[in-house]
Amino acid sequence: MSVAARLAASAGRPLDLVGVGEAMVELFADGPLGTAATLRRAYGGDVLNTLVAAARAGCATGFVSRVGDDPFGPALRAAWRAEGVDLSSCPLVEGINGVYFISLDADGEREFTYRRAGSAAAALRPDHLDAGYLASARVVLLSGITQAISRSAQAATLAAARSARAAGAVVAYDVNHRPRLWADLAATEGRGAGDGTRLARAACAELLPYVDVLLVSEPGDLAALGDGPAERVMDAVASGHELVVRKLGAEGCAIRGGGSWRHVPPVTPAAVVDSTGAGDAWNAGFLGALLDGRDPAEAAARGNEVAARNLGHRGAIAPRPA
Repeated sequence: MSVAARLAASAGRPLDLVGVGEAMVELFADGPLGTAATLRRAYGGDVLNTLVAAARAGCATGFVSRVGDDPFGPALRAAWRAEGVDLSSCPLVEGINGVYFISLDADGEREFTYRRAGSAAAALRPDHLDAGYLASARVVLLSGITQAISRSAQAATLAAARSARAAGAVVAYDVNHRPRLWADLAATEGRGAGDGTRLARAACAELLPYVDVLLVSEPGDLAALGDGPAERVMDAVASGHELVVRKLGAEGCAIRGGGSWRHVPPVTPAAVVDSTGAGDAWNAGFLGALLDGRDPAEAAARGNEVAARNLGHRGAIAPRPA
């Protein structure tokens, strides 16, 4: 059954989009981190960013994760609940929450500093998943970042894909390759620095058989998919999937369905302030449009529009009026 047919058949399910992943506290400085007098607090996480944007557009969304009971935890859950994200499978548990800092260097370029090791979200395991909850969704969104934060989260991602597919949900997977995360995971296992890419490729390969909608950002995600020119790598990957997207930044995107690629032109943003979360916003626009019954090209154009708007503010989540 095609993606469109499965989405139509699942129209009566209580949740449109469920995401499995990690969320973190975001602290933003207007200058170098070491000399910043103040930090602005927010939150972010690739899957959660998509869920919030989709919820604001009218989708019923749910988050599968773990939130630490540190001083940040209750406020994080309250903020997500206020956005309309269902947290039935996102409990407050003993532990800490990851934190990431966004700062500006002397040239005004963004710098990211992460403190996420040992977080509650990284402790996610397959037995934390509720098969019934995943089955209540029309689309289940998974991410390569979730796979990279720990071996147990990687196993939970694979288990979620299998469970969602068995329940007839459409499985969407954003490769979201982060070399540093995979290198850190390799280091915790006593492996060499070069083993991070091998771990990423293995994790991606084990998940792909259960994926219906594959989301790839170029050029960063290509390393997790194979070696060689982008066209050759993407043609090889796309041959096994009904719907594949190549997010090309300022060049828009390309989609493949029915055996051929189709370019969808970009939307020129009114302003470019910060690209944090733009790809996640794209996912929200695209998946939301597919859920509304739009064809893939229309959905991709919607993704381009939402991502362009996201570029006009700082941080991963747009201010509420946006």
